[in-house]
Amino acid sequence: MAAVLERSFIEICGFERETPHRFREVTVNLGLTALPGGVKFPDGAGAFHYEESGKLLSVTSNRFVHWSTSGDTLQLVEQSLDTNLLNNAIRLKFSHCSVLPGGVSIQETLNNVIILVCTNQSVHRLVLPHPTRMYRSELVTELHMQSIFTDVGKLSLQDPSHSAVIPGPVGQTGSPTSATAWLSQSGEAHYALASPAGGITVVTLPPHDTQGSVSVLELKRSSMMQRLSGWMPTAIRGEQSPADLVLSLAVRELEEDSFIFALCQDHKLRMWSFKEQACLLEADMLEYMPACKGVKHLAGQGHRLRLAFSPATGLCLSVYLAVPQRGQFTVLQLVATDNNRYSLDHISSLFTTQETLVDFALTSSDIWGVWVDDSNTTVVKYINFEHNTAGQWNQVFVQPPPEEEVHLGVDQDPRETYLEVLFSPLRFTASAIVKALQIYRRGSERIVDWSWESLKKEVTVAVESELQSSVTEFEFSQEEYRQLQVEFWSKFYACCLQYQEALSLPLGLTVSQHTNMACLLKKGFVSFLLPCFAVDHLYLSYDEYLFSEEETPIAEDLDLGRDVLQMVQCLRLVSDAVSGEMAYEMEKALEHLQSPERAADLVLENMLSNDNDSVIEDIQNKLQDVRNPMAAMMVLLREMDLETDSEVGGEGPITPGQSLNTRISLSQLYGSSSAVSVVCQAVCHMTMTRALFCRDLLILQKLYLRFGDNVFLGGGAQLLQLQQDLIPRSSHLLSSYYLLKHISQSLASAVPVDIIDANLQHLTVLELSDTPTLSSGRSALSPQTVVELFYQTAARKIIISQLYSQQQQQQQQSNSLLNWSHMISNVVQLLAQLLWPSNPGFQFPECLMANCQYTQLQEYVRLIGPWCQVNIGSCRFMLGQCYLANGEGQKALQCFQEAATEVEKEEFLMKLTGTEEDEAASTSRLQYYNKVLRLLEDVGLPELVIQLASLAITEAASDVNSQAALWTRIFKHHLDLGHNSEAYEALIQNPDSSMQLDCLRQLVVVLCERSQLQDLVQFSYVNLHDEVVSIIESRARGLDLLAHNYYELLYAFHINRHNYRKAGTVMFEFGMRLGREVRTRLGLQKQVNCYLAALNCLRLIRPEYAWIVQPASGAVYERPGASPKRNSDGEFASEPVKRQVDILELKDLEKEYILSRSRLTLAQHHPPSAAIAGSASAEEMVALLVQAGLFDSALSVCQTFSLSLTSVFDSLTFKCIKLQFGGEETQNEAWTWLAANQLSSVVNTKESSATDEAWRLLASYLDRYPSANGHHHRCVINKLMSHGVPLPDWLVRAYKAVDAASLLRLYLNFDLLDAAAELVMEYVDALLGKGHQYFGIERPLSATSASVWLPYTAIDQLLQTLNETQTNSNIYNKVRDKLEDYHKLVEQTTKRRLIAR
Repeated sequence: MAAVLERSFIEICGFERETPHRFREVTVNLGLTALPGGVKFPDGAGAFHYEESGKLLSVTSNRFVHWSTSGDTLQLVEQSLDTNLLNNAIRLKFSHCSVLPGGVSIQETLNNVIILVCTNQSVHRLVLPHPTRMYRSELVTELHMQSIFTDVGKLSLQDPSHSAVIPGPVGQTGSPTSATAWLSQSGEAHYALASPAGGITVVTLPPHDTQGSVSVLELKRSSMMQRLSGWMPTAIRGEQSPADLVLSLAVRELEEDSFIFALCQDHKLRMWSFKEQACLLEADMLEYMPACKGVKHLAGQGHRLRLAFSPATGLCLSVYLAVPQRGQFTVLQLVATDNNRYSLDHISSLFTTQETLVDFALTSSDIWGVWVDDSNTTVVKYINFEHNTAGQWNQVFVQPPPEEEVHLGVDQDPRETYLEVLFSPLRFTASAIVKALQIYRRGSERIVDWSWESLKKEVTVAVESELQSSVTEFEFSQEEYRQLQVEFWSKFYACCLQYQEALSLPLGLTVSQHTNMACLLKKGFVSFLLPCFAVDHLYLSYDEYLFSEEETPIAEDLDLGRDVLQMVQCLRLVSDAVSGEMAYEMEKALEHLQSPERAADLVLENMLSNDNDSVIEDIQNKLQDVRNPMAAMMVLLREMDLETDSEVGGEGPITPGQSLNTRISLSQLYGSSSAVSVVCQAVCHMTMTRALFCRDLLILQKLYLRFGDNVFLGGGAQLLQLQQDLIPRSSHLLSSYYLLKHISQSLASAVPVDIIDANLQHLTVLELSDTPTLSSGRSALSPQTVVELFYQTAARKIIISQLYSQQQQQQQQSNSLLNWSHMISNVVQLLAQLLWPSNPGFQFPECLMANCQYTQLQEYVRLIGPWCQVNIGSCRFMLGQCYLANGEGQKALQCFQEAATEVEKEEFLMKLTGTEEDEAASTSRLQYYNKVLRLLEDVGLPELVIQLASLAITEAASDVNSQAALWTRIFKHHLDLGHNSEAYEALIQNPDSSMQLDCLRQLVVVLCERSQLQDLVQFSYVNLHDEVVSIIESRARGLDLLAHNYYELLYAFHINRHNYRKAGTVMFEFGMRLGREVRTRLGLQKQVNCYLAALNCLRLIRPEYAWIVQPASGAVYERPGASPKRNSDGEFASEPVKRQVDILELKDLEKEYILSRSRLTLAQHHPPSAAIAGSASAEEMVALLVQAGLFDSALSVCQTFSLSLTSVFDSLTFKCIKLQFGGEETQNEAWTWLAANQLSSVVNTKESSATDEAWRLLASYLDRYPSANGHHHRCVINKLMSHGVPLPDWLVRAYKAVDAASLLRLYLNFDLLDAAAELVMEYVDALLGKGHQYFGIERPLSATSASVWLPYTAIDQLLQTLNETQTNSNIYNKVRDKLEDYHKLVEQTTKRRLIAR
């Protein structure tokens, strides 16, 4: 670009907007008293640039120290553009002394930086470490470095080595008027003072590391010389001031001698040799001044002298002769002739009409001057003293003070508007606001380091409370209140203006000879002078310059150049004609996204209707001088368009193959907060200027259209081109520059840590986490603009790498010099290009997103929306991110969907999708959707995930894998949200069977955990029926039986589908496992219910199908996909032998049920036995039941399993015996088991004991369970007899009727002879017809009845036994007699029988 042109510069105030520098105060008190007649010296300032400040690889690159003096105070600040310096500001106070003009000098040696200070009574020397000595290593990687002033507090400045009082006579004759100081090669510090009596006094301190005393030397002309110039009348000279009173001093060391140059009151320049203490040269400066007659007799007052040395030109001097209305700079060169003679060669004389020179600087080619004019405005100019044509000075556009009045729109709140202006990045320094606040509050409290935000609050509180305290009425209208607000805010604003003006007072000027960086030193801050871009130069130039410029910097062609100049003059006229009101309207139109062209029309209408000074006519006349307006406009538009073909700044490393040193130095170049501030304010000023330029150009183009053929020589075709091409381009540029202006003034907001963390997580999900975050050493106080944030975190790296890759192509850059003008204008230009919305790079919005500046990002996207056609999709994506961060998910989704169409076209979105690792997604749009889905999942917005995934499925029509993944995602989120039917639908739609199965498994598990079994059972599971069953089965078999109810679920599932046999099988398996694994009462209860359910199922089926396959015992279920098992030797176990399949029918199930129920009964009656009962067989169960006294259950089991009841009767009999002979305790215990058995309800009137009840129970069982041949009775009797218990009559009666013979045998077995004999006799009687019914004999002995019989064997045994014992002979006889009777009767009957036959 023809961009930068070092024809003019623009001032950029580099003040950081934080609370002022924290100066550390150091007081130096040498016990002096103030001199009488206290002369007050003007405030001064100066700067020192390090020798290597122009070298990239130096610790001192872009580093300088500047100072200002005021009365007894010297403020020193060390500043660097590359790193932030800590402890870099000190304030030295010299008690009762005044710092002399020119009395501060800083010089560097290899190891030290030495500051020499000269006051009117003392001289001082501060010896500080050199930065290269503080950081021994060449690699300095910190963002912050210690300043040389860090340890200044450790120096004892009152020591003789640091300070000395100027000896007697020098100080007593009055105060020296100016001074200079220097360091000799031997290390001595020399201070040259302008003696009030004329001549020069030199005070010398010995080197700082050696002992010695102060020496003083007078340099005064000999009386001979004085006599020669004695003709000067004393009236002119004035008694007090001798002719050789020195006004300005300068020193230069040359060849082991120091030459002291003194410019004196008699307009003469004298050169003294310090070594020889002689005046080597005296020259009258008026010789170089034309028409100097009147000046000769005036004593010189404001003359100044400056030196500059360069190897090419040698030593140059510039003398400024302050003559009213015609100040003059004379540049002379010192020339040495033979034997130590010197002369001056005149190089150039330059004239200036400005009034008061504040300061000037001489470089090897230029003179820079700063003046203050009558209205107290700063004027800065510079000129090349060798090659200037017509002695024209070049312009420096200084920063105008903030506007006197703040423009308030009708719809604007006064407080907000004033605060915005006061705290906007460009206008006021913090110190001005702080001072105004102190005055406004009448200094009630001291303001210490406040942050920007709290300062804002304090200002608001102060102004509002002042307003309220002044209000006397309680009610007034809104309009009146607004008036009051405006009044008080404008009062505070005026106060700030005053202080800002005071702080902006220029004190000096410095130009670095190493980098050519020019700075303006002001009372409150330093401002930097940056080269002005060509377009800005034309637009800002003063009229006289515009008219006198021969060639423009923009066009090669002379005619075209002239046209461009004419065009710019017209633009200036337009600019003057636009009223403040209309300018404000235009701003508002841009802010509210109205058409710039429409707004320009309105402004033009307004101009035409209010054209009192016939400005439009002037413009029209001017326009007629433009020969080819189209070409001129094209040139201007092309010059302002920042669009580039290539993307600014590759992401790669700075350049390969560079040394680490270079890379580290580059990583810090222009990285300090002051550089950030300067660069970004420069961008801001450029955009502000160009926005106005474009505005005026647009209005001018509209004016052209209105004039039509009157001013157009080319006629219609040109008008068409204007309308169709140039006006839209201007409009587009205006919008772009307005956007840049807006962002360069909008402040970044502070972000809480939790939001930063959340944002980092989102970036990680998007795999954008390499985007820089807030770690880049933000100054906590300085509220950055978003552009500063961008420059600091991302842009600087890109810009510097771009600059140096270009530079390296041009030269070997190992120790390249940092030329300020070239470097800074490139940095500003590249930063503006990075921000330019029509360029393909998207780093700025990315940076805003990475740093959580969501509000600013939304505003950026809003402003860019209607007119910018680049990165549309990326902007929608960013907007979506903002909405997400603000919790507006639905809007975010909308934006993400809109961005999808641009995925293949835009760099940022391609980067976003390009990092996708799994190549599952076939198209980049699908990859994009996957990224966004992940982001939405991370934020926790399942509804939106479902919406977007459903949309993505339509994209993935041909890609089965992606479809499957998306359906799975939809399924998962529906399930999480509890949308079971939708989840089921998604599962059915999934084309990938393995994923489908996974989802199915999840569905089953989740719905079970949530107990939403109704849904689970009722889904139709088309083609998935067996899978569902196998999933539920495998879970049922794999999990704890009591914690999960998968068996019941499976049962419900089968019942719901009327598959009763399967349902029965499931319940039976459940019951079996319960019996095996859950040996508790609860388990047994469940088991009973399971068997009941299984029975139920089988009873619902036709009998021939009412069977099930017995489930395998033990948990040997073949699970599909299970890994093969090994045996103890590590070998694979052989295939299990196929076992025989058992079929269970209804009756088998019933048996299991009965057994199970008896187990439960036992467990209920006697809980400890639950553990044993669980796996007991039928026989074992009977034993356990009778033991517990549960005879009903025992009998039930026996009958079901066709077991003998003997054990039951045996046990019950034994219990009866125990009760009969037991005590009361036994009786009480018996009631519990008796209660568990059902007794036949016989109403018993008398109270019965447990024993009676037990016998009754036994009797009822014998009745209820008859047995062949009274087997049970026999068993009972046997038991009783074996325990020697007398038989109850009812038992004997009952058994007699069943089997008298057996009873007889039992009597015999137990030697109960009497009872046996009695039984025999009764039996015989019964046979004979007496009581036969008691023995179960239907018909006694007779001829017609059936035959009867007797157990003869037993009777024989009885008789035998009775016979053998003596005691029983009586009984024996009775029996024998009875038998004989019987036999007789038998005989008779038999005979009758035979006869009858």
